[in-house]
Amino acid sequence: MEQEQLKELAIQATQKIAHAIQGEQFFTEPFKHAVIDDFFPSALANELLNQFPAPESPVWERTHDEDIEIKLRTKWESEFDIPEGIIDAIRIMNSSYMLKAMAALFSIPKLMPDPYFSGGGLNATVRNGLLDVHVDGNYHDASGLNRRINAILYLNPGWQEGWGGEIGFYDATGENLVKKIPPFHNRLVIFDTNDFSFHGLPDPLNFPENRARQSIILYYYTKESRPSDQISINDPHSALWKKRNFTDKRGNKTRDFQ
Repeated sequence: MEQEQLKELAIQATQKIAHAIQGEQFFTEPFKHAVIDDFFPSALANELLNQFPAPESPVWERTHDEDIEIKLRTKWESEFDIPEGIIDAIRIMNSSYMLKAMAALFSIPKLMPDPYFSGGGLNATVRNGLLDVHVDGNYHDASGLNRRINAILYLNPGWQEGWGGEIGFYDATGENLVKKIPPFHNRLVIFDTNDFSFHGLPDPLNFPENRARQSIILYYYTKESRPSDQISINDPHSALWKKRNFTDKRGNKTRDFQ
């Protein structure tokens, strides 16, 4: 896509974040989050679908921790690993326009993207896949920055309620489901990630055998630490899982870091 055209798309898309309507597109409970439908023009969203790898593709890293995480994700190390047809969307989502819009909406100044794509990229979950209720890791080893925002763009045309796969948002204990958000095609979900923003899809998916729950997930960071009321563990930690008694996959609350 030509630079000027891409710039215009970035401005148009991120204006939808900047003008998110309180109570309709932007919410504060159980933690701050935004739900923006028709985020990209349909032509770009359809191109993302066309370029999205099939579940059997060798590009996937396959995670199969039976009780807490069964899914596929890419292992990008830089933007040079991103397929043609998808790179334009990533450039928009990591652009200064998107950063400024999210920073203003969530009152988190000086957001930065992740050029290392640590944990970010494409995600796919097939039938019987799941993601236990958890909070995300808080620290980025490559930069020393603090993780603050998650953005998920769903790519699931024709999704039906009986398929499952709605992301669940939970209360600050991680015990009680507060809200479920369907993974509609071209829907962008952004949320504040901290030590109390429990989320997941713990019920195994019921997608058709030939379909996968598809998304692009990117993370954003700040030099500034999270506010004290968003911190339960001061040291760096990985994702902490409900079914592991709110520890990481190794049974730890904290981890070694660089």
